[in-house]
Amino acid sequence: MTDAAWTAFDAAAARDREARIADQFAADPDRLSRMTVEAAGLYLDLSKQSWTRAGFEACLELARATGVESARARLFGGEAVNDTEGRAVLHPALRAAEGADYRALGEPVSVEVDTVRRAMADYAQAVRTGRETGATGKAFTAIVHIGIGGSDLGPRLVWDALKPLEPAIDLRFVANIDPRDMAEALTGLDPETTLVIVVSKTFTTQETLSNAEAAKAWLAESLHEAGRDSHFIGVTAAPERAAAFGCGRTFAFRDWVGGRYSLWSAVSLSCVIALGPEAFDGLLAGARAMDDHFVSAPLETNAPVMMALAQVWNVDGLGRSARTVAPYAHGLRRLPAFLQQLEMESNGKRVHRDGRPVERQTSPVVFGEPGTNGQHAFFQQIHQGPEVVPAEFVVVRRTQGDAAEAPLWANALAQGQALMQGKTTEAARVELSGVDAAEADRLAAHKTFPGNRPSTTIVMDRVTPEAVGALLALYEHKTFVEGVIWDINSFDQWGVELGKVLAKAILSDVQAGTPSAGLDPSTAALLDRLMR
Repeated sequence: MTDAAWTAFDAAAARDREARIADQFAADPDRLSRMTVEAAGLYLDLSKQSWTRAGFEACLELARATGVESARARLFGGEAVNDTEGRAVLHPALRAAEGADYRALGEPVSVEVDTVRRAMADYAQAVRTGRETGATGKAFTAIVHIGIGGSDLGPRLVWDALKPLEPAIDLRFVANIDPRDMAEALTGLDPETTLVIVVSKTFTTQETLSNAEAAKAWLAESLHEAGRDSHFIGVTAAPERAAAFGCGRTFAFRDWVGGRYSLWSAVSLSCVIALGPEAFDGLLAGARAMDDHFVSAPLETNAPVMMALAQVWNVDGLGRSARTVAPYAHGLRRLPAFLQQLEMESNGKRVHRDGRPVERQTSPVVFGEPGTNGQHAFFQQIHQGPEVVPAEFVVVRRTQGDAAEAPLWANALAQGQALMQGKTTEAARVELSGVDAAEADRLAAHKTFPGNRPSTTIVMDRVTPEAVGALLALYEHKTFVEGVIWDINSFDQWGVELGKVLAKAILSDVQAGTPSAGLDPSTAALLDRLMR
């Protein structure tokens, strides 16, 4: 059944390869209504995607044949969908309403989730009101959040999106092991009023622990040991390691929370404190609304499913190996970086669940910049380069105050229109009327846009906690659906591990003062140069 669905998918893609997107609106009068959907406060327009009606139907059949609906039930049912590590994947449980009954491999987890969420809110209010103080009795006015990957990207995106122009608490993030990152974060801060939150699932991550040691040393220069641990908070699935490190208090999350899906947990404690528990509750509510939509909506009107099918269609049907994401809102400027980890770490896999090599492309390369900045950088390539790069535009009606930001979203709409319509050589020649004919012929080729390049547009009214929560949950479920269709495990990341292991070995060589005999000639020569 799956093979037949893939065969039909390939045949539909071959038929649609030369079809013009713009022509489909006349050929299929219902296209706009069928290819737009509202979900959890977001409006999605996929009508500028490269499929015909028959192509979209082939995609839907592929989703059914590969078991998207049953896999969705297993995810929300707490089954071991991360089968290489034998774990449930239950980030939806983290944003469920209080009193829910989620279970991970049969074990009830919702009571624990509710307990940690209340503890986070209580601690956040204590810090915000000055009831929780540092070693010298002064209230905390700054937070340094230390983490990397999923322990950094999600909370950093949330803070950038939702922070007030004049925040009551100065929240700074440190991820890079380069000492410059920590130096910049600590500059201008007072140790007496600074809270350090160390986020690490295992509390063994090299970059995070190195930065945490630097922060500990910085605090020790100014604060006596008594009470110093009140400045150090651990967020981890290994609380005993955090306590041994010197954290005065820990907030836990479990191993059924994947790092890149963990912003809904205590991983975002720094944001709960700096934004307030109410804002975090709104973030969870928006994600929960998208969860409800994903679980209940038919596949043909299901926003995450439609987004996933568009990507599979472009990648596997039409051979497009990259996708750009352009958020037309300064507050969402880190969305492309967040999606790079979410999608490429989840679905950048080379084998199926049973270990067989994949026969098709899996995750495309994801890149982007906020609009309109990207228009003056890489948009030239996506308009006129030989490789077709599908685009995603996230458009916000009001990004600041009550005024509609027409100049901002007019640019976004224009980009989608230009990608689809393009400009013919004949139209370019008309623009060159009055120019010598031979010169007009020469220049017209440079001013021609092939068009027929697909895009999706996501619209939200404002960058609210609810809208941000819905947007991030939309992409989480999209990524999951793609993994189901490709028959890969979206929830492990073994590709991250090899470099970590080799880095430890190279550090041992540095400490020994000489490259080891096992190093390849290139790496040995580079190490020798760097150690001089």
